[in-house]
Amino acid sequence: MGNDVIRAEGAPAPVGAYPHARRVGPLLFLSGIGPRVPATDAIPGNVVDDTGKLVSYDIEAQCRQVFANVRAVLEASGARFEDLVDVTVYLTDMARDFDAYNRLYADAFQAVDACRTTVEVNALPTAIAIELKCVAAVAS
Repeated sequence: MGNDVIRAEGAPAPVGAYPHARRVGPLLFLSGIGPRVPATDAIPGNVVDDTGKLVSYDIEAQCRQVFANVRAVLEASGARFEDLVDVTVYLTDMARDFDAYNRLYADAFQAVDACRTTVEVNALPTAIAIELKCVAAVAS
């Protein structure tokens, strides 16, 4: 049974002491993945004031980037979008962002028949509006 820790060079560095993913047998567990740009750690669509306080954000830009980051971790793990079996999505403002996120999710994950749960949370570890936690089933 495989038991591999995956650190994906094409994904943003984790913001804590954890790997991007861990494979246990045929299951691949992805750590929470946000929309930071891998090369710069910038958060797409975020606007901050002179003090560094978040003023506004673009949920569509964050969705596109988080989906790209999930894809990068999957590919570094030898998996594909189509291997996803469960996706948990955390949004910081369900009322404001769900419709745009849901539309973009449907486009990005159209070939994926994964189960999905979307929940609202008060905050995420950095100034992001969305994070995904995924499980994939991959061949041994």
